[in-house]
Amino acid sequence: MTSKQLSPVSRQNIATRRDIDNPVLSLWRDTDSFFDSFFGGLDYEPLTLGLMAFNPTIDVTESDKEIRVLAELPGMDEKDINVSLYRDTLMITGEKRAESEQKDKDYHHVERSYGSFSRTIQLPAEAATDKITAELKKGLLTIVLPKSARAAESTRKVKIKVA
Repeated sequence: MTSKQLSPVSRQNIATRRDIDNPVLSLWRDTDSFFDSFFGGLDYEPLTLGLMAFNPTIDVTESDKEIRVLAELPGMDEKDINVSLYRDTLMITGEKRAESEQKDKDYHHVERSYGSFSRTIQLPAEAATDKITAELKKGLLTIVLPKSARAAESTRKVKIKVA
């Protein structure tokens, strides 16, 4: 056995004191190393194995009078989207379906993809539930939640003293 065989191959194989103290970090590092060696450094997510998951982008903004939620849902119809509110939690769920078909005299190609999604948003203030609106236009879902009178009353400005 040579001294080269006894030395670590790279610095990432050296366990640090932090890893020894925390078995979760050590397990995480070992699992990452296993998947890196198994996939040969390819840019695949090991748990999805190249499957495409649809997770819409969501923006939440708040003003004095309302909370506005924008969700990017390209290619979806309103019948495939559900919006619900329970207390201070807004939930947007749906199913995206896509199908393409190409025919020629020498081939016939059909491709289908399906996937459901669910996004849950904890609202920063109480909404007036009877005045909520949702509109889907060109793949952009806009949800407007007017703040309740109680939420407006509970907000107050705090004066800062200069020392």
